[in-house]
Amino acid sequence: MSFPDKLHQKLLLRKESNALRSLNSQTNLIDFYSNDYLGFAQSEVVFNQAHQLLVDKNLKMNGATGSRLISGNHQLYQETEDVIAVFHNSEKALLFNSGYDANVGFFSSIPQRGDVIVYDELIHASIRDGIQLSNAKAYKFKHNDLENLNEILQRIQHDTIYVVTESVFSMDGDSPNLKNLVAVCKQNNAYLIVDEAHALGVFGENGAGMVQQLGVEKDVFARIMTYGKGLGCHGAAILGSENLYKYLVNFSRSFIYTTGLPPHAIATINVAYQHLNSTTITVLSERIQHFKSELVRLDLTAKFIKSDSAIHCCVISGTEKTKETAKQLQQKGFNIKPILSPTVPIGQERLRICLHSFNSNEEITAILEHLTTFV
Repeated sequence: MSFPDKLHQKLLLRKESNALRSLNSQTNLIDFYSNDYLGFAQSEVVFNQAHQLLVDKNLKMNGATGSRLISGNHQLYQETEDVIAVFHNSEKALLFNSGYDANVGFFSSIPQRGDVIVYDELIHASIRDGIQLSNAKAYKFKHNDLENLNEILQRIQHDTIYVVTESVFSMDGDSPNLKNLVAVCKQNNAYLIVDEAHALGVFGENGAGMVQQLGVEKDVFARIMTYGKGLGCHGAAILGSENLYKYLVNFSRSFIYTTGLPPHAIATINVAYQHLNSTTITVLSERIQHFKSELVRLDLTAKFIKSDSAIHCCVISGTEKTKETAKQLQQKGFNIKPILSPTVPIGQERLRICLHSFNSNEEITAILEHLTTFV
């Protein structure tokens, strides 16, 4: 069967720019590239306890059997949502099949025709896609620039405005000043939405996220918690009021028109939350601090985007150079991937180093010492 010429040309252009993506198998190199910050994805304890929870609940099922509004809403779903809501000091929590589904489901259904969405220019692709599906007008503000945000909000002066940001940006590892952002939204009567995908398990008491670390959860209209990162499993939850919960159940198409997560996925989320504690979070925090101190010692600070998170990005610039640097580090035994355009802007190609509680200080020092010979 023939392939449409327009699509073929797009593939050729991607290949010619040396940015054609492909799927590769995992390796046994030292992990500095996954989002499994706490090692939960590879935890036998979490795996075994999730299985035991299903046995105890007599939930010996491989699938949900349907959407949650029909046959897929097993009891463990509701129990786990209650656990999540209590943990995050929220009225309600609603589970979605993924962070992508949660963001698309929220932004395609909550903002109405005539409403306005103002979003950080580096917001995640899933939020952008959700915004495109909405009937609201959308404006972007400069990355983490609250002065620019305030100028836009003052200019538009609209009845219903939604402001969206991330507490930790996935391709930069940096964060906005959330307390000041809350103040700006209050001054302009705007509803604030915060995607906490890369803050869960990293910031806050027991890894509850940056919003709770700052004590501003009551000032945030909605939080999106994604479980494929710090919790090492799958799925996501939207946190908010009882009315927000009811609205999403009735109008969010990515929630309504999809088969629910299987019981095993829900059990894993439930158990993973039980393992979020101060000891686990402290180990990761110590690894992050060691990384930052080594940046100073090796005079690498200027090469990296400022970050207090588990994500640290060394901007290389140029597809060829970035890919070659990643290859050299891989040959030294470190699993690290280049981040290229169009994921990041042209000229901002980078190495994205993800830190984990299971990385040793010696491994962190070694990858940075090797990096000094290439940048």
